[in-house]
Amino acid sequence: MVKGVVGEETRFQSVEDRLTKSSSPAEVGLLIGKFSSALDRVFLFDLIPTPPNDSAEPASSIIQPDKKLASKSKSQTQPDSSSLFIDKDWVSEHARQVSRMLVGGIKVVGVYVWVNDNAFKNSTLMLARLSAIFSPFAPLQTVKGVAEAAPVSDVNWDERLLLQICYGPRRWNCRNCSLSSNITSSSLRPCDFKMGKVLSSFQTFRCMHNFNLRLPILRDGSSKFQTLSDVLHHAISLHAKELADAKALIDGKLVLDNEPCSLDGVHEVELLIPFLNNGSIEAYSQRDVSGILSFGGAICSFAYLNSKEPISQAVTDIKGDIITSLQSRLDIICDETDVDSGNHHDVGKQVNEDDVSVEKPVSQLVLHLLRKECSLPFPRRVFAPWLAGTYACDYLQPSETVEVLKDHCMELLSMKAPTDISTILEPEKEVISFRTKSFWDVAVPSYSEIHLREDKMKLDGRGESSSDKLMKPGYISVVAAGLILLLSVLVGFVLFARKG
Repeated sequence: MVKGVVGEETRFQSVEDRLTKSSSPAEVGLLIGKFSSALDRVFLFDLIPTPPNDSAEPASSIIQPDKKLASKSKSQTQPDSSSLFIDKDWVSEHARQVSRMLVGGIKVVGVYVWVNDNAFKNSTLMLARLSAIFSPFAPLQTVKGVAEAAPVSDVNWDERLLLQICYGPRRWNCRNCSLSSNITSSSLRPCDFKMGKVLSSFQTFRCMHNFNLRLPILRDGSSKFQTLSDVLHHAISLHAKELADAKALIDGKLVLDNEPCSLDGVHEVELLIPFLNNGSIEAYSQRDVSGILSFGGAICSFAYLNSKEPISQAVTDIKGDIITSLQSRLDIICDETDVDSGNHHDVGKQVNEDDVSVEKPVSQLVLHLLRKECSLPFPRRVFAPWLAGTYACDYLQPSETVEVLKDHCMELLSMKAPTDISTILEPEKEVISFRTKSFWDVAVPSYSEIHLREDKMKLDGRGESSSDKLMKPGYISVVAAGLILLLSVLVGFVLFARKG
């Protein structure tokens, strides 16, 4: 349970000034921060407003009750019976996309609303009325939708924050929202909120992680992971288990659990994965396996740590960021190919059992039915400077440039696009990709070479000559053994003659 919330005072004051000068009666957005399980606190970095939807409509607005309903409920005498409307689906989609742009430990931790106190309270009362016109308490439903769209899976935290910026009268109200199955007004609990210097106390950790996974493709499709999407999801989950047992070196020193970090600067992290410490590896025979899926590359990860947190928390954040980054890249590929089924990245043709070519999205390819090798590069991760030395990230396809990063930063993070391209980091030189290959081409290439040579000899119409036989490894071994034996006899005879 969160005991306190600390907001970055420079960012929060600038947001308050912007909202005060605006004429908008309501605004909704995302709370970006870091939950510290060791300190039971949430550190808030920024408040990101949700942009208008595709129809150019705002994500939140103030609505008035139906006049007929108001007259029946005798609520006309109330000075202000307006309530808050939030497009929770659009806010949830915003949270899903923003979560991909955050690095290790930094998450979407809740929702903020800019609204007057009466509208906020009336929205709470609507939860009990369950009117056909008014939806249940919009802020709570939005918080739950955001939590589902941007889960915080690497920490044991089943709560999110709801921050109300009230302008009548002016004050900040922070509440803790429990993510129980039944959302009610009692799910909200007040929590201590204050402003302070958050970003200046953070330390930076950086990791370049190389990985290479090889998974078998079963011939008869007996595996429960058949489509490419399922197989890669499984591969990522296997690598998550490997990382869970990995030790870490920070600046060349082994990390201890509760050791604090007091040094400044960027700290280099190296993960040491135990060799063959994967219990999910199974043995298969040649008859069962038709191919191998190779999945690997290099991942760059950043994490930020409060000076009061143990250094092991940075390692946990790095591990979680690596898996989240892989999952985000796979989701991007699946999203793009599902929307545009014609974009198959040259591997969208699949041959079925009747030898008929069928067009399918990449994510739905059934690997054991493929008749040729295929490969697909994953989007590469790039970093843009964000707040006080921190970085936000984005994922670019091979054909995309950093201009896409600039557009996403302005649209999704509501930040100024970097004007100096040299400040944008592109550390991932080795592209993450998957590749399917024939089992024999990967495991025992000499098998294919031998049969290619025999087939060529048959096409030429000639058999094996005696010189070819003598060049085979078996014949060479026999001749060598005979020569050694003959030489031993001669040496023994000479020594015996000299002695006599």
